[in-house]
Amino acid sequence: MDKIIVEGGRSLKGEVKIGGAKNAALPILVSSLLADGENTYHNVPKLQDIESVKSLLSHLGAKIESEGNTVRIDASGLCNSEAPYDLVRKMRASVLVLGPLVARLKKARVSLPGGCAIGARPINLHLKGLAQLGASIELNHGYVEASAERLKGNDIYFDIPTVTGTENLMMAAALAEGVTTLRNAAREPEIVALANILNKMGAKIKGVGNSVITIEGVSALHPVTASIIPDRIEAGTFMVASMLTGGDVTITDCEPDHLRGVINKLKITGADISVEGKSIRVKGGQNGIESVDVKTLPYPGFPTDMQAQFMVLMSVAKGLSIISETIFENRFIHVSELKRMGADIIISGNSAVIKGVPMLSAAPVMATDLRASASLILAGLAARGTTEVHRVYHLDRGYEAIEKKFAALGAAIRRAKE
Repeated sequence: MDKIIVEGGRSLKGEVKIGGAKNAALPILVSSLLADGENTYHNVPKLQDIESVKSLLSHLGAKIESEGNTVRIDASGLCNSEAPYDLVRKMRASVLVLGPLVARLKKARVSLPGGCAIGARPINLHLKGLAQLGASIELNHGYVEASAERLKGNDIYFDIPTVTGTENLMMAAALAEGVTTLRNAAREPEIVALANILNKMGAKIKGVGNSVITIEGVSALHPVTASIIPDRIEAGTFMVASMLTGGDVTITDCEPDHLRGVINKLKITGADISVEGKSIRVKGGQNGIESVDVKTLPYPGFPTDMQAQFMVLMSVAKGLSIISETIFENRFIHVSELKRMGADIIISGNSAVIKGVPMLSAAPVMATDLRASASLILAGLAARGTTEVHRVYHLDRGYEAIEKKFAALGAAIRRAKE
């Protein structure tokens, strides 16, 4: 098992190129199940979650070839409708195969999913929606068993916006008979990216990016060549890191429009931010870091995946700030580790009250989930002394070579064996 060792106190400077978005790549790779023939995807990040979904697709009968950041998937040989526990338990996004399998093979047996320990994140909305599309749904021995001779369009309302639920039903409805309307649908850029590729495959999807999506089912889809959009969470993490260290970092190959919530909050903290094309330059403020309250919300609100990173920034800001987490109930697990480094944080329900301190102090810490891993590295960059972040296998699920990217910006950081 690896750990990340960070010597704090260095200001980050230079350029960093953002890779493909994990949360866009996963459903897009899964969408290959909907068509015969070879799909080619560029800008696919090299991550553990990507390897997990490739293993799952291969198990289902797809042929997969990878070269650099390009992945080719041919699902012409799709023959297996079961996604077993051993493959699904590692990653919650594995549940995305449910809709495509029912649409293509008329049946699916998918293990209930795993993933980061940041809340229950039930899939009941996926199952309710598939049932409304005409699928028979049963839960047996930890597996979802779904079947339908052919799915039929329907009007579906989500009680709360769900990203993977919207993606799953959008893929299933693409091959359903008739028109499906998804109401109170999630609006994240990753959903828009998936819909764009499905439409390129021959689907008829309208309204994506809004809360109401309509899908006119078609009889078949065809393979495509497409690129994965930039990872807005990776970009946001480097933006916070620049402000945190009083740096001057230009984030390239990103999509600024996907980061407006983060940009607005960072500007309030005193960051000097300029946007030009697909690049964002973030310079640390001349007067330190100002405190700002944050409330996580579904897109286009402030992303829950940036909450932990922003909490580190607020830990060394001037004055008091409140961060409210409205998406996942267990996403303050990193607080105890930040307090070990000297952060002054009090949890009250779904809110964290943070009193900024002049500087954090290095300490051995343990990552508990993907974004907490990134936040602890950020804390190490800002701390006095040398911080060791343990259990960084979480990090490798969502950030490609993050320690190398930070090192290229001047950070004293390295990976080592435990």
